[in-house]
Amino acid sequence: MSASPSATSGLRTQRGMLFEYSEEGEVLALEFEFNPSTITRTRTVSTKKNSLPGMRGGYDFSNPQEAQRASQGATMDSESFSIKILLDATDRMDDGNTDAANVGIQPELDTIRTMLEPKSLQPQGAKTLAALGSDGEKSFPQYQTFSVLLFKWGSHILPVFMTKAQIEAQQFLPTLVPYRAEVTLDLQVIESENPFYTAEIIRQAQSAAGKMKNAPTPVPKL
Repeated sequence: MSASPSATSGLRTQRGMLFEYSEEGEVLALEFEFNPSTITRTRTVSTKKNSLPGMRGGYDFSNPQEAQRASQGATMDSESFSIKILLDATDRMDDGNTDAANVGIQPELDTIRTMLEPKSLQPQGAKTLAALGSDGEKSFPQYQTFSVLLFKWGSHILPVFMTKAQIEAQQFLPTLVPYRAEVTLDLQVIESENPFYTAEIIRQAQSAAGKMKNAPTPVPKL
């Protein structure tokens, strides 16, 4: 993974962020010190399988008015992201940062782990880690929730769940605290009626509409 352009060309660039969507005063937040060099976005559509001849990939149609029939029974999974980020306290340690010299990147790793921990909603509305709850609270899993996170990347702000975090620690302090690691995060977009996803869909549709005037000529009728 390469560093962000600001570290190589002198240009000031935005940094990606992943933070908890919450009304509480302090929220979990992870600002990428080095932006990912690649982001993999995955969208999957599953079509209904048919055993009839000529219908193995979808229902039959003969003109544009009937084309929508082809997708009967098809389902679409929510979009997912996979990003690889670099966490490295080396520069901060070289600059004499005492915190970095003592704890390396442990706070960032603990932030990621805590984002994955289920939370228990207390009667006052405050959230605590479910693992810290009493036995009574543990017997009511319906009161346990996972953090809704916002993935901010440029003009995109998408609501997501973190579904997986894979941490590969590479360098350690003498105390065995890591100060460099590569982390792969899997994120699933929450595609429901919420303000962030609605705004993204509108932006996406408007952007695509700008290309419609350059659309190719329809295929001639058979």
